Amino acid sequence: MHETKPDSLLPLPTAVFHILIALADRDRHGYSIMQDVAARTGGKVRLSAGTLYSSIRRMLEQGLVEELSDSPDPASTDERRRYYRLSRFGKRVAGAEVERLNTLLQQARETGLVPGA
Repeated sequence: MHETKPDSLLPLPTAVFHILIALADRDRHGYSIMQDVAARTGGKVRLSAGTLYSSIRRMLEQGLVEELSDSPDPASTDERRRYYRLSRFGKRVAGAEVERLNTLLQQARETGLVPGA
């Protein structure tokens, strides 16, 4: 498929990481991704439609997400909705980003910058 290494895409833009997290537990359409991000962050992060769809377009090109040909929701009748799924490569990239952030957090704790070491 592609030989890109997950680390080559790091650090991830904040919006991209939030989208990967939103897709980690289930396939979603764009508006559902926006709602999930807002809910998970207590409203602190709100993705605009422009940010969401430009990020998704880039993520599709990078192989982080896949667009589904059929709706995973049999009750959905809106044919305009596009559904997205986290790809295997996207899971690897998200995992690499989590490791990178954990390393930074550990370094901050070791220096006393973050309490709770």
